[in-house]
Amino acid sequence: MAAATVDTETLVKDVVARYADARAGLIPILQDIQAALGYISPQALRALERETGISANEAYGVATFYTQFRFTAPGKHRIQVCNGTACHVRAAARITEELCRYLGVAVGGTTPDGEFSLERVACLGCCALSPVLTVDGKVYAGVTPKKMQRILKEYGFERKAGKS
Repeated sequence: MAAATVDTETLVKDVVARYADARAGLIPILQDIQAALGYISPQALRALERETGISANEAYGVATFYTQFRFTAPGKHRIQVCNGTACHVRAAARITEELCRYLGVAVGGTTPDGEFSLERVACLGCCALSPVLTVDGKVYAGVTPKKMQRILKEYGFERKAGKS
């Protein structure tokens, strides 16, 4: 579901209702909220506090412990760069740096137009294909900076004039 079309209050209320013990089910509740919104929004944390009595600060503290949770709206296209051992030794860091420069965002960021989010992940499980990145779950193998630019064009990314 797109975040803009979701009533956060209703969503959180419906999610919490599926769990008999909100405190014991906090992580699955947060997972369900993120699955629906794409991230854990401040509004969702406040609604969760109203529904469960678990403070927004406590829920945020639990969520920040786990790397699966994000706190900013994701882009339309999710780019993940593998940094597992095989990808690391085959220049995944260089690919990540190039993506940051090319997109104009830091790892964990989203382009200003909301089209692309960039993430670094521990392993995508495609070691024989390294270095690897995914866009919306589609795996791209043997990625180089030139190949990365072609991949982004497949998803409609056009570099703006003036970017280096």
